[in-house]
Amino acid sequence: MPPLAPPSVPQTLREMLKTYPEHIDRLQAALEEFATPKPRLMPFDEAIWVLEGALEEFIAEAREELQAAEISGDPAAIERAKAKESLMLRARSGNLGMRLGLMDDLWNYFQTNKGAFE
Repeated sequence: MPPLAPPSVPQTLREMLKTYPEHIDRLQAALEEFATPKPRLMPFDEAIWVLEGALEEFIAEAREELQAAEISGDPAAIERAKAKESLMLRARSGNLGMRLGLMDDLWNYFQTNKGAFE
């Protein structure tokens, strides 16, 4: 079976992370593995786990930025880093950015391409 177009980053996450386009690009790159048809037991769940893993990396990076800003003592940098960490936590939250009810576009991708993952 030929490669598929990969699933898109869910709209909710794209909206939340619009000020960090490089993060959206990284999420999209993480979803690229689903363009290759192969048997998967739970492809939708696997895609969710991939997104969650990437978002956890973003949180860790934001925390490192916050630590560096605190060491520098720059109040503006500290506030920016706190805001970024807060955003990444909200994006990763199962009640906000990663809420399953907001993953319909991702779900629809796997339903449309179901045969590619059997």
